[in-house]
Amino acid sequence: MPEYADDLALALRLADAADAVSVTRFRAADLRIDTKPDRTPVTDGDRAVERAIREILGAERPDDAILGEEYGGERTAGRQWIIDPIDGTTNFLRGQSVWGSLIALAVDGVPVVGVASAPALGRRWWGATGEGAWAAALPSGAHERLQVSGVRRVEDAFISFNALKFWDEAGWLEPLLALVRASWRDRALGDFWAYMLVAEGQLDMAGEHDVRVYDLAALVPIVQEAGGRFTSLTGGDGPWDGTALATNGLVHDEVLAILGSHPGTSAR
Repeated sequence: MPEYADDLALALRLADAADAVSVTRFRAADLRIDTKPDRTPVTDGDRAVERAIREILGAERPDDAILGEEYGGERTAGRQWIIDPIDGTTNFLRGQSVWGSLIALAVDGVPVVGVASAPALGRRWWGATGEGAWAAALPSGAHERLQVSGVRRVEDAFISFNALKFWDEAGWLEPLLALVRASWRDRALGDFWAYMLVAEGQLDMAGEHDVRVYDLAALVPIVQEAGGRFTSLTGGDGPWDGTALATNGLVHDEVLAILGSHPGTSAR
């Protein structure tokens, strides 16, 4: 049996539980919206989903650590579940369909299992180290194996960079514009979805600033098992840096070189 098969099976069940809660709050007339100390929005749906996931983990993996967006936790050695109950909360509270629950297992800080479930889009993605990356239509579509694109040059690449504002605030606007000018096409697709499109081969690059580990951890195994590469914007491995760059692997070094060769790159 593959090393993380049981953990992946549990992560998929956690995603089922998350979807069962989140869909009841999506576009609900009585949805409660608060503002957290960091000025980001949170809904009662975010909190309810994380509670549901934590309850199951407490029963089935009581010795594992948990880090979640809404109820906290710290990076630890060993096994740790990392949860973003609703990634794309702004979309969720505005009634837009691009949002999902992200569930990851990290071992010594390295994500080895990831599930991204987007019930409003009717799609789920998952992957685990050594087991490939997969997607299916919800609720019970046939599984399809994911493979990144074969695009080899940035001039032929279709890229996404999420929110322009965050690149500007980080002092990376000029490097980003240089990358946009060098690429074939660009879009500002947000949150987890752009990374899943990289894994599907529909985009060749996705990157962003101002992200947390719970925004990224579940995405790492999916992109990597689809044949892609996932680093920070300065080339460091893992989802802990506060920035992210996912590509098909073939254009990764060229993207890093473009970003790193323009003023402003050292601003972060």
